[in-house]
Amino acid sequence: MTAIMIQGAGSNVGKSLIVAGLCRAAKLRGLSVAPFKPQNMSNNAAVTVDGGEIGRAQALQALACGLEPHTDMNPVLLKPESEVGSQVVVQGKRVATVKAREYAALKPSLMAPVLESFRRLQAKHDLIIVEGAGSPAEVNLRAGDIANMGFAMAAGVPVTLVGDIDRGGVIAQMIGTQAVLAREDEAMIKGFLINKFRGDPRLFDDGYRLIESRTGWQGMGVLPYFPEAWRLPAEDALDIAETTGQGVKIACLQLSRIANFDDLDPLKSEPGLQVVMIRAGEAIPGDCALVIIPGSKSTRGDLAYLRQQGWDIDLVAHHRRGGRILGICGGYQMLGTRVSDPEGIEGPAGETQGLGLLNIQTTMTPDKRLTRTRATHAATGQPIEAYEIHIGRSDGPDRARPFALTQGGPEGAQSPDGRVMGSYLHGMFSGDAFRAAFLAALGLPSTQRNHGAEVEATLDHLAAHIEAHLDVSAILKLGQR
Repeated sequence: MTAIMIQGAGSNVGKSLIVAGLCRAAKLRGLSVAPFKPQNMSNNAAVTVDGGEIGRAQALQALACGLEPHTDMNPVLLKPESEVGSQVVVQGKRVATVKAREYAALKPSLMAPVLESFRRLQAKHDLIIVEGAGSPAEVNLRAGDIANMGFAMAAGVPVTLVGDIDRGGVIAQMIGTQAVLAREDEAMIKGFLINKFRGDPRLFDDGYRLIESRTGWQGMGVLPYFPEAWRLPAEDALDIAETTGQGVKIACLQLSRIANFDDLDPLKSEPGLQVVMIRAGEAIPGDCALVIIPGSKSTRGDLAYLRQQGWDIDLVAHHRRGGRILGICGGYQMLGTRVSDPEGIEGPAGETQGLGLLNIQTTMTPDKRLTRTRATHAATGQPIEAYEIHIGRSDGPDRARPFALTQGGPEGAQSPDGRVMGSYLHGMFSGDAFRAAFLAALGLPSTQRNHGAEVEATLDHLAAHIEAHLDVSAILKLGQR
């Protein structure tokens, strides 16, 4: 057994979740399995055990396999910084920032490191489950492709194609994909499955048989919608889940370049806590206890976006009412009095006035800090297990009141009244003791939740869901040689 690849008949068809479930199912069958995504585009990144960064979805898939995340699991990561340009991360390290047309020219040179990472994983594990990106039907992107059929052909990995029935037109998705593919690419597809079905799957029997007869591909099953999906980190900012109901309200600003928004995941399941995303054109609610300004891939750009929404005025009013504000990473930088980018690292060189809610200043620098960090929360004394992934250095008088203490010294800053807080620590709410103590200050009683155990249980439920509805043995058999 060596490798199988899951590709989609469109974007956001559920590939990441299916790969995570297959990884856990294979692990429970006693296989040594690892995830792999040749190319990912996401501002939701994780710091790896070898000191690099990969897409957060691959970190979740690694967890499903019982592995530490490693840069080989996602050798090419694109982190959008504007509508037309992205930072290019290769085997965990930033190598360039390029526009879309420039990336098309760069792409062919990236197949070598992609295959290098893939071969290293293959040498260590029984099975590699590969996730494609977007869709192979985007044949205009086929030249130099490393994400879908280009990789499948180069590595000799058979493909199972996923269609999303929830958005409609799934028969056309599947048959249409076959119609536009070159013959040699189409030959790599050995099976298909249908995802996100709601209701009685038998109602799709005729459509399922039609796809089988028209394509000649082996049907691997119809997978009903997985209701617990919201408990796992979302890959796309558009999929960020909110919670409903009564209780303490936390509002998070959905910035245009929001990054590492999985910081919110441990809060979503907290009983008595309402988490709402504030989107463009919406005002910050007057009844929230805390406003979170999350990470951003473009701090100065999102400062301008924030002001366009009028959120700067809302934040001042919220603070005046006695509310609390927490800025994480880019959000921390925005809370200061100034953000300077003299070398034009995140965009045009220049300086932007900050929100002025913390007395700190930030200067962007070329070096990126990528590290896992252990800290102690200054206000409560609770331990924090976190990671840092940022450029820029922040300093100023409010740093004398740190958010946390690390072995390297004070971290973050707080305002004199303690109600405005900033930190570079991502993932802080994953720690049960810290999360309980932090939320207690907002008036939320401790619920004794174990967030890590909940994620593990959800992955087990996902694997059982996949085993119950898909022909997992047939899917895994495709990779046998």
